[in-house]
Amino acid sequence: MMDTLFNFKLEDLEIMGRSIVQIISIVSQTAMVLGGVVPFIPQYLDIRRTHNTEGFSLFVCLTLLIANILRIMFWFGKHFELPLLVQSIIMIFAMLVLVELCVRVNQTNEIISSRSRRFTGQDSLAYSHLQTHSFLDFDPEHFWKWTDFLSYVEFSLTFTLLVGIVTLLLINVPVYVELLGFAAVFTEAMLGAPQFYRNFQNKSTVGMSKKMVAFWTCGDVFKTVYFILREAPAQFWICGMLQVSIDIAIFLQVLIYMNNPLLVVKKQSKPAIS
Repeated sequence: MMDTLFNFKLEDLEIMGRSIVQIISIVSQTAMVLGGVVPFIPQYLDIRRTHNTEGFSLFVCLTLLIANILRIMFWFGKHFELPLLVQSIIMIFAMLVLVELCVRVNQTNEIISSRSRRFTGQDSLAYSHLQTHSFLDFDPEHFWKWTDFLSYVEFSLTFTLLVGIVTLLLINVPVYVELLGFAAVFTEAMLGAPQFYRNFQNKSTVGMSKKMVAFWTCGDVFKTVYFILREAPAQFWICGMLQVSIDIAIFLQVLIYMNNPLLVVKKQSKPAIS
């Protein structure tokens, strides 16, 4: 009996015909695919409930869109695990859904109609329907502060096309592929930076979903451990640790600014454009 006990392996334990190791692997991969979207559900619900985007930085969405587009391109040069690729596709869709909500809420909250700002340029208030636009009309002053959702989609598609062409030309250059992978995970590691800066500007965290940041932190810790255990490319786990550090910094802001709730309220009379 003692020999049987000492010879027992975790792989030998089965549930519904699958070993416990296989089940743990499936659960962790599923969590990896869907876990990135979960933190944004509370923020999405908060914006829908309050009809206010003042405390949330849209540049968070920009960061994740760029990071996941780059990660997909990196996959073509260096095949990493399929769950990470699927996660990127789902995340891009989720970010566009969140952007659409923020743009719609901002338009609803705008008391006085202003000139529409588009990826392809800026319309005049009176004759916007007569004007034609081209990509060359891009106005950097209003970057990612556009007033129509289509502009965000146009930028995402344009960025994907440009990076895709470059990647196609340099797909066999190892240095480019490795730099592309680093750019993807480093951009994602800076996910919390726009929110951190937004909080610093407002000297308050009012309007930011605390649950979102809590989910960020738990997810990033899980993700970093997953990268290490699954021996993902070094870029993934190094930048994962950086991402956890930024999450912790945002939690410190919650503690520091907890007595400054009115600083954001004063700004709510202004149209939220970012």
